[in-house]
Amino acid sequence: MTDPNRPKDDPVNPAQAPEPVVSKPYIMPDDPLDGTAEALAKEAAEARDKMLRTLAEMENLRKRTSREVADARVYGISGFARDVLDIADNLQRALDAVPADTRAAADPGLKALIEGVELTERSLLNALEKNGVKKFDPSGEKFDPNFQQAMYEVPDPSVPAGTVVQVVQAGYMIGDRVLRPALVAVSKGGAKAGAAEQG
Repeated sequence: MTDPNRPKDDPVNPAQAPEPVVSKPYIMPDDPLDGTAEALAKEAAEARDKMLRTLAEMENLRKRTSREVADARVYGISGFARDVLDIADNLQRALDAVPADTRAAADPGLKALIEGVELTERSLLNALEKNGVKKFDPSGEKFDPNFQQAMYEVPDPSVPAGTVVQVVQAGYMIGDRVLRPALVAVSKGGAKAGAAEQG
């Protein structure tokens, strides 16, 4: 049962079905159409902005890396230098253990030993100084907790309160940083340091 009114299927020329209607995608009013001069200008501006940001990031990275390399060069030996300071302290203790009158009346062998220890200490301090490690002695200066560590107070009215009157152990700097603070005794009982400076 075929319908006589129905069009016959032609395998050579099939009937053309109407194409479905597709709506265009919604485009924001400020988004230019692809391929227009405005779209290309916007794309170029975005690419330029990305390029400038990347250049700024690379410059910051270069500066940071250069700073880190410089810091590593100056402060990289901090651990080693801190260990060597114990040797310098022991050499100083050895020299301090010999009283001045014994030193003056010592036989030539003991004098040679003392001179050898002094020479070794000087050589060690020179080697440290060549590598940026410097010894500092804050005797007579106003106490500064950034560079010194107070061990005890000494009643001494002849100097302003807060003055370093004795250095128990010398301090060391590496570059502009404290490698080891100086261990000091601080005066108390005198006039305040600020009042003494004003008067």
